[in-house]
Amino acid sequence: MRSSHPILGMPNLDRLTQQIQFVIEIDQLKTVLRQTLLTDASRQENTAEHSWHIAMMAIVLAEYAPVPVDLLHVIKLLLVHDLVEIDAGDTFCYDVQGNQSKRERELQAADRVFGLLPPDQAQEIRSLWDEFEAQITPDAQFAACLDRLQPLLNNWQTQGHSWRKHGITRDLVLHRMSPLQTGAPTLWEFVEQMVEECVAAGYLQGESS
Repeated sequence: MRSSHPILGMPNLDRLTQQIQFVIEIDQLKTVLRQTLLTDASRQENTAEHSWHIAMMAIVLAEYAPVPVDLLHVIKLLLVHDLVEIDAGDTFCYDVQGNQSKRERELQAADRVFGLLPPDQAQEIRSLWDEFEAQITPDAQFAACLDRLQPLLNNWQTQGHSWRKHGITRDLVLHRMSPLQTGAPTLWEFVEQMVEECVAAGYLQGESS
């Protein structure tokens, strides 16, 4: 009798091959470096580490979502949304020129990377990426808040490393963090206080001229 086990009987070998190919491909996310340092300032973090960190933040900080969210769905959004950086790279959020081409680069990356999967899973994971990008659902809005909060925390812990390196000012940071006003109001109050403390400590410049 033919086994139905995917390894022993191999009835779904093509599907498994695609899934394994995708799993191997996304390992490349570990090679994509970000502007922020690890909190001990020993080196730049990579995007895979960032994705893990914000997924853990969702578990810990879910109570601060202004409306109930589907925690598992939020975690999925956070783990999926940066996979496109395998091809598109990490675009520094304050890089005006780089952000002009970011959308096009990431759309092309989404087509290729998610297209490695079997069609049903490609559609499922692509829909998660599209949802995060659209920022319409409460789950996506809360996920985006955590994605923006994490670099702030790392800069706070590294004495404003990437802020000082690129001459970032208080108003730019507050504008970047502004989605928290509606997506996580309690966390927004924390952010405002933290930003002022960072300015006072010299980690962040005051208003731009």
